[in-house]
Amino acid sequence: MAAMLFGASTPAAKSLVSEVGPVLLSGLLYAGAALVVAPAVWRERAKRRRAPPRSDPMQPAHHTHDSANRWRLLGAVVSGGVVGPILLLWGLSLAPAGSVSLWLTLETVATAVLARLLFREHLETRGWIAVARVVLASAALSGSLHLGPAVALVALACVAWGLDNNLTSLIDGYTPAETTLAKGVGAALVAIPLGWALGGQGSLLQIAAALGIGALGYGLSLVLYVAGAQQLGATRSQLVFSTSPLFGLGLAWAALGETVGWIHGFAAALMAVALWLLHREQHAHTHAHHAGTHTHWHRHDDEHHDHSHPSSVQGWHQHEHQHDERTHSHPHRPDVHHRHGHH
Repeated sequence: MAAMLFGASTPAAKSLVSEVGPVLLSGLLYAGAALVVAPAVWRERAKRRRAPPRSDPMQPAHHTHDSANRWRLLGAVVSGGVVGPILLLWGLSLAPAGSVSLWLTLETVATAVLARLLFREHLETRGWIAVARVVLASAALSGSLHLGPAVALVALACVAWGLDNNLTSLIDGYTPAETTLAKGVGAALVAIPLGWALGGQGSLLQIAAALGIGALGYGLSLVLYVAGAQQLGATRSQLVFSTSPLFGLGLAWAALGETVGWIHGFAAALMAVALWLLHREQHAHTHAHHAGTHTHWHRHDDEHHDHSHPSSVQGWHQHEHQHDERTHSHPHRPDVHHRHGHH
């Protein structure tokens, strides 16, 4: 769902970028994202204030954890909320929407490489084959990659978002809505004044359209992506998210009249096989968990979430909860519980 919403936002923004300007449009898109999640954040914080205090707050570890989360969130706001969108929309102003949508699959490669080099995220052979298939699908969809300012700007945006994806997958002290609100407000406060200063402008209708596109393609999409990344890790969630160009291409074809041919079906099949390989990936060994406290989406049908609730809770839900120290072995992915090293 996150991929579908974000994929559709690229051709939708294409109709606005030439008149509004890439920097101002970037700020408006993230302002729309902040507006759509603000009510959810208000409800979450109100619920948190009403909750009884924990009997064992684990203060020293919790303070360290909060500090790490704040730095990760700041890095995600700068790289993913400010730098990445401005570079993307700048590139979008110089190239067709369909081409830009397809070049965005480079974000998958950037995410995987940064996850391995900087964040110790383990990926099995099947996972790397899935990455290679996504790259091959991107090359097939792009046809011939015309080097120039547009693709260079989009590639740099993908690197910025790759860093953002890795930092976001590690944030476990804030809910997905809180992370999205911080990114939206931070990006809007920087990009909107800068965009006005650089000559960006727009009518009330264009501003409303930009806010609407941002609310769905950046706000709701980002909340869904963060929730997924916390469960799958940065690389695996980004591989699923890499299907977004197909949605962008479809809208560019339907609304902007851009060409779609057999090669797009071939690329879609490559991506489908990549996702199947990712689903089949198995990784298990004995590993240790340290005691800690964090917030993320979870269920009570796994080996990590056996805490109690005042009332019966079923299915996916989120709240701050504690984990005891334990050592065990089971199939796992690099989610918020499994960021251990490998030999």
